[in-house]
Amino acid sequence: MEPFSGHTAWVRRFDTPVREFLRTETASAVFVVGATVAALVWANVGPGSYAKVWETSFSLQLGHAGISHDLRTWVNTGLMAFFFFVVGLEARREFDMGELRERRRVLLPVAAGLGGMIVPIVIYLVVNGRSPAGYGWGVVMSTDTAFALGVLALVARRLPARARTYMLTVAVVDDLVALLVIAVFYSGEIVMTALVAAVLIFAAMMVLNRLGVRRGVVYVLFGLATWVAMSQSGVEPVVVGLGMGLLTYASPAAREDLERATDLFVLFREQPTAEYARSARAGLTYAISPNHRLLQLYHPWTSYVIVPLFALANAGIVINGEFLRRAVTSPITLAIVVAYVVGKPLGIAGSSWLVTRLSRGSVRPPVGWAAITGTGMIAGIGFTVALLIATIAFHGTQLDEAKFGILAAGVCAALLTWTLARATALLPPRMRIRALFGTSETVVDLAMPVDDERDHVRGPIEAPVTVVEYGDFQCPYCGQAEPVVRELLADHGDIRYVWRHLPLRDVHPAAQRAAEVAEAAAEQGAFWEMHDLLLACQHELDTADYESYARSIGLDVEKFRTALGERDGAVHIDEDIESADLSGVSGTPTFFINGRRHNGAYDIATLSAAVKLARVTRAATS
Repeated sequence: MEPFSGHTAWVRRFDTPVREFLRTETASAVFVVGATVAALVWANVGPGSYAKVWETSFSLQLGHAGISHDLRTWVNTGLMAFFFFVVGLEARREFDMGELRERRRVLLPVAAGLGGMIVPIVIYLVVNGRSPAGYGWGVVMSTDTAFALGVLALVARRLPARARTYMLTVAVVDDLVALLVIAVFYSGEIVMTALVAAVLIFAAMMVLNRLGVRRGVVYVLFGLATWVAMSQSGVEPVVVGLGMGLLTYASPAAREDLERATDLFVLFREQPTAEYARSARAGLTYAISPNHRLLQLYHPWTSYVIVPLFALANAGIVINGEFLRRAVTSPITLAIVVAYVVGKPLGIAGSSWLVTRLSRGSVRPPVGWAAITGTGMIAGIGFTVALLIATIAFHGTQLDEAKFGILAAGVCAALLTWTLARATALLPPRMRIRALFGTSETVVDLAMPVDDERDHVRGPIEAPVTVVEYGDFQCPYCGQAEPVVRELLADHGDIRYVWRHLPLRDVHPAAQRAAEVAEAAAEQGAFWEMHDLLLACQHELDTADYESYARSIGLDVEKFRTALGERDGAVHIDEDIESADLSGVSGTPTFFINGRRHNGAYDIATLSAAVKLARVTRAATS
């Protein structure tokens, strides 16, 4: 049987992109590794053909104007601009809806990201600062998010999911700074006319964005024009992709937009014309923020096609005995390896510790120090941006030595992370929990805290784990979830379960009245009896049924009829709906566990695992 994961809404909840992003990044690491191996094999079996293919020239001409680059450059500056567009989308999502939406939490990942860049740069410059190779200091800055997350999933599965999320937020800072460094320090001779043209075109695109223009073709044309102008200006044009991604806002699907989409679909259902089909499609599209739509559409392409193609074009080096003897003593190779393997974990963990210390504990990492150190170690995999800067900063033998250092650093970082994970697993249970989960409070997604005086609560009041469900009595998925919740409460005696109403009136016409029936029963202390009965009889929610339900659970039918007629519970229901809106809830069922939104399936295994994690986290922070 497939795990329950459905819910009533015309769109999927917007709270899942980070999981989708992490899943795609992790899986794409396999493709990147495959492409890297293929590049190495190709370069060593047929070095002539490898160089010839990627040095093939391609030109784009429009009248007398045109752009000409070899195939490798088109990949590195053209396709990689698209890759950084997706990076910009994720950065904007983190600031709008992710871990960085609470601005007080921005300081720590920013400090960790900067520390994880500055320390490696210092190490590199100590070795090469007085030689021409010092120009390559930017090679050791950045972490390859896809590669690192993929390897992290393989070598350190016991690290908490929040460690991956923390690494993602640090990587967002990492990528933003790295792209600025590329634009400022690794650009060619600046052509001011072209640069001013690029800035003006991008400014016009920002104005259109502020005016609410949402037609994708408009932004494609403006983006291409900006890229061409930036390419002619001498500034690395990949920054255009990042800028466009940062312009694309992220937001949850608003209930009003979902209701509007439902109305449009109903019109199409009644009159299936082409005009109503376009309106319904536009309504569905409008309900989802552009950031979410574009991430879902393009992220797989960048992860499974563009980055592996980049690896295939740039990772190939001829490896033989003479090269290895030269590389293992090369200041470039050694500096890159030490900067990544030592500098990255030292910079990330050290700056995180320093911020925690200076703030006297008011700002703390969301995970334990073992997880922070592991995050720093795996950040030593600096593949994509590192190779990109290496191809700009170095040529010939030095470029091959830099590539070898980047690859060697990645292998060493993976081995060190695996060793740390194994050592952490040997710690006593309580010490291991604190080392992995830390003592900081997590971001709370539930806007309105549980109030035992007003909320409908099952289970012990002082329970360490609180599960809140926003539900609709006519929602079939809520009906599927009800026996799962019942089993969850039976298996775990330390759960406080809360039901809050979210009747989706546009989809379920009987839901509002059913919620009022439950509230009328609550006035006689029988909310849960009516709750169970309504979910068990979802196909019999007619007005004629309600009094028989009241009678079957022993209510005073006259009092019940009066409360229902006067709609005494409508205020309580409206308060629940308002709290759902504030919490970004647009579909049912939606679960919150200790204030954090539960993403994914709600079968008994998945919910039990989430409850156990919440219990462990609560124990670590108490």
